[in-house]
Amino acid sequence: MRQPQQDWIAKWALYSPNKIAVKEFESGNTYTYGELHRLGNRLAFHLQGRYGIQKGSRIAILAENCLEYIALFAAAQKLGCILVPVNYRLASAEVDYLLRDSGPSLAICEKKFAPLLQGAPTFASIPHFWSLEELSAFCQKEKEGNHGEPFPLQPVEEDDPVFILYTSGTTGFPKGAIYSHKMLFWNSINTAISLILNTESRTVNVMPPFHTGGWNVLTTPFLHHGAYTCMTKKFDASTVLRLLQEEDVTLFMGVPTMLRMMAEVPEFEEATFPSLYYIIVGGEPMPIPLIERWQLAKGVAIRQGYGMTEVGPNLTSLHQNDAIRKKGSIGRPNFYVDIRIVDSQGQEVAENTAGELLLRGPMVTPGYWRNEEATRKAIVDGWFHTGDMVRLDEEGYLFVVDRIKNMFISGGENVYPAEVERVLQSHGGVSEAAVVGVPDAKWGEVGKAFVVRRPGVQLSETDLREHCRNLLARFKVPRYIIFVEELPKNDTGKINRAALKQLA
Repeated sequence: MRQPQQDWIAKWALYSPNKIAVKEFESGNTYTYGELHRLGNRLAFHLQGRYGIQKGSRIAILAENCLEYIALFAAAQKLGCILVPVNYRLASAEVDYLLRDSGPSLAICEKKFAPLLQGAPTFASIPHFWSLEELSAFCQKEKEGNHGEPFPLQPVEEDDPVFILYTSGTTGFPKGAIYSHKMLFWNSINTAISLILNTESRTVNVMPPFHTGGWNVLTTPFLHHGAYTCMTKKFDASTVLRLLQEEDVTLFMGVPTMLRMMAEVPEFEEATFPSLYYIIVGGEPMPIPLIERWQLAKGVAIRQGYGMTEVGPNLTSLHQNDAIRKKGSIGRPNFYVDIRIVDSQGQEVAENTAGELLLRGPMVTPGYWRNEEATRKAIVDGWFHTGDMVRLDEEGYLFVVDRIKNMFISGGENVYPAEVERVLQSHGGVSEAAVVGVPDAKWGEVGKAFVVRRPGVQLSETDLREHCRNLLARFKVPRYIIFVEELPKNDTGKINRAALKQLA
């Protein structure tokens, strides 16, 4: 089936040509929708004529958030090529795997990441290379020109990829999730129905461009709705706190770690957010004290949700009015999202019973790039198997119990680290906590907790164990409690459990 109106930028160039679509904070440079449309046309012509890029060709990019990424997206919608954002924080050997797997015809790289790219053996076999600095010069020149010739739109099928987004690969080699034009459209629709999102919406994007959060939580829905995005290359708590105010931001997406860091800088005390409807939180549950810090002290509503690279990613939403009443919940499924919760035999479970979350709808990936086996395992009879254990309460609210792979078995009983972590974090002296299973001669496995104390708080292992014993079954109470200065995090601020297990 053909994808209707794939060229969003062309439409907004017609409706609002002089409206700023995107701004780069560090340089202050901007693109209006009219400029972005003209630039997308010129870039599509250049990619096709100079580098032989066609519909379905892959372009690998190693760069921080920048205007050129948005220009490439505009060209990709017109040309039908596929963008492959590469994580510039990987090692060369890991980058090499992504390049071999995706098979790009062109690599685009920011100068400071060139050694990383050049250290990947597959780089030598990529037909073409374009430095980001040269692309930037091209974009600046073409932006200032007055080129009216439209690129002949290449029709795409709805399941054709616009991105290949690689998962973290914590359990093996990364998998390239195909992000299709259909997913792009329906994710935007789900997002707009769930949130207040329209042409007047404004955001600051701090998420990295190699992550679906950087592209598809707000950036592509904002482009679809003709809204405004200010992008930053890196997250800095004081800077982002200031931008939320100066840019009259209406929606902001961050992970709990970012919100905690912003709440801890001195400027937070005087900050006001009159235009901010709410902050969208994903990645991991947000502690109640932190919700209250923003919601009660600053009047900023918190909207928690759930997403995955392969599906959506905007899949569930917890209304801000329920943030305290339904603490720990990820909310209800978004409008065009179907769910099932099943046991290990595929049978639906009862209310308040843990089971695997299955998802179905137009926002589900067609599969993994060149990986039929992984696709068959993940998508069965049209349902995507998330690998997340959830429960559904009597009011239809979802609660994540844990990732199936994080679960460990102690004395024949299933233990979900996320449940134990919520109890640990409910102690007033705990800033952060993470739990992993470790081998035990008697019980098979037991829990080992890594805990970050709040500044200036005296807290002992005995205190925490007593706290846990009052709220958890005995087999769930961590056998070991280790106090650390900080927890290892991945690129999006989530706890790096692979690193924790190595530490354990």
